[in-house]
Amino acid sequence: MSFGLFRVPDPVNEAVRTYAPDTPERASLKACYADLAAKKHDLPLWIGGKAVRTGNISPIICPHHRKAELGGFHQAGTREVGDAIAAAQAARADWAAMPWDQRAAIFLRAAALLRGPFRDKLNAATMLNQSKTAHQAEIDAACELIDFFNFNVHFLTQLYQQQPISSPGTWNRVEYRPLDGFVFAVTPFNFTSIAGNLPTAPALCGNTVVWKPASTAVLSGAVIMELLQAAGLPPGVINFVPGSPAAVGEQVLAHRDLAGVHFTGSTPVFKQMWRSIGNNIDNYLSYPRLVGETGGKDFVFAHPSADVQSLAHNLLRGAFEYQGQKCSAASRAYIPDNLWPQVREILADGIAGIKVGDVSDFTNFMGAVIDARSYAKLREAIEEARSRQGGRVGEVIGGESDDKTGFFIRPAVIAGVEPDYRTMKEELFGPVLTVHIYPQGRFEETLALCERGSEYALTGAIFAENRAAIVEATETLRHAAGNFYINDKPTGAVVGQQPFGGSKASGTNDKAGSLLNLVRWISPRTIKETFTPLRDYRYPFMSAG
Repeated sequence: MSFGLFRVPDPVNEAVRTYAPDTPERASLKACYADLAAKKHDLPLWIGGKAVRTGNISPIICPHHRKAELGGFHQAGTREVGDAIAAAQAARADWAAMPWDQRAAIFLRAAALLRGPFRDKLNAATMLNQSKTAHQAEIDAACELIDFFNFNVHFLTQLYQQQPISSPGTWNRVEYRPLDGFVFAVTPFNFTSIAGNLPTAPALCGNTVVWKPASTAVLSGAVIMELLQAAGLPPGVINFVPGSPAAVGEQVLAHRDLAGVHFTGSTPVFKQMWRSIGNNIDNYLSYPRLVGETGGKDFVFAHPSADVQSLAHNLLRGAFEYQGQKCSAASRAYIPDNLWPQVREILADGIAGIKVGDVSDFTNFMGAVIDARSYAKLREAIEEARSRQGGRVGEVIGGESDDKTGFFIRPAVIAGVEPDYRTMKEELFGPVLTVHIYPQGRFEETLALCERGSEYALTGAIFAENRAAIVEATETLRHAAGNFYINDKPTGAVVGQQPFGGSKASGTNDKAGSLLNLVRWISPRTIKETFTPLRDYRYPFMSAG
């Protein structure tokens, strides 16, 4: 029981550390990375607060040093998935009954611990297992997850404060209950912060969770579990069950007490989950909430008035940071022919100068793509485009590949293609930017091509100095992107500043990093209390006269 209407600390976006040469944070992170890289990890499941080892072990892979022996993680089977659901159900009543401020305190403490003693460890795990540079790990694993914890607590209080009006003699109020059942969180490899937010946002609202992390990011997931336990999260609130999608997903999605799915991953997988839930709809206790952020084919559109230097350098960052493995990464561009020669020169010089390699070498701008499957897919698309130069493809700039040591794909620009070329439409999820060069006098027509050029609607950007062009692009592309940027790259949303999510084939647009996302994890109950007793059932209009 709480005696007070408490005000939580005002959230402030976490400052990004530079890791510049000769700084203490650089030396500390390098030491932590070396320590993690030297260990043989044996990562268990966490069910009901207990470590569970199944003996069915999958190796932990380092994408930029593929032969490194990092140990392995235990995979869940039918029994462990059932135990995780049971543990979530057993923890539900006590967790939901815990005063909201006490739940909030756990996640505020997690933010404080991540700001301090856990920062290097989570960043280093993200670098080692997911091949992020120090900067990419810092803005993701540390800063964004700290922001998710702090801002979600703030958003929860805003949500709780949404109350109805009351007539004289009555008091109306709304309580924000958790859902009727457990939440299934399915998280991706490419953002450690998303892996942390997808299970904790529903948990903050009083739900219990079964969490399946991506098999290519279990090391950072294990550190998040360690962090939450250190922050005081009770056993069973979040149950960590790495394993194959079939072994975990099918059993969870068929369970009668499934109350919601919080998902980030591919569009085909989310569609299949939705289909499975639809087929099972008669078996559920309640209608499961489905929240998904899926694919993207994110555009950058340049008007003839665009600042060439800003456009080109934003393309280099937006398309190639973290090897283009962001659902928001710039992957298709529309550039007018009056600007293309200058843009091409800057892109070519930038690509030639970008260093790709082991992320423990802080001079590298890019690491490796996540695994052999991704490497093969990207290499095939680049080589196909290279074989079509002079025909459907004008030229391919960069794009060299080498998987002897790690899964390295150098940044590639496929330029001079028509809007319907394959890599203008298909999500590749790698360091490949495809460019359509349009006649500068056909701005409006090409905007329309961009608007209907993809099934996705996640992020996009317009570059222009002409305000009328900005207005026109903003209007024409209204439904082409859930996050729209003006004279900025289409990636890098910050919690509390740019709520993130898209529509169409890009997801349910429930805006992670905002109050809107938390609304999906509550089930409101309206309470009306009348203070004046009723003495007669009859209404005045019934009187004779």
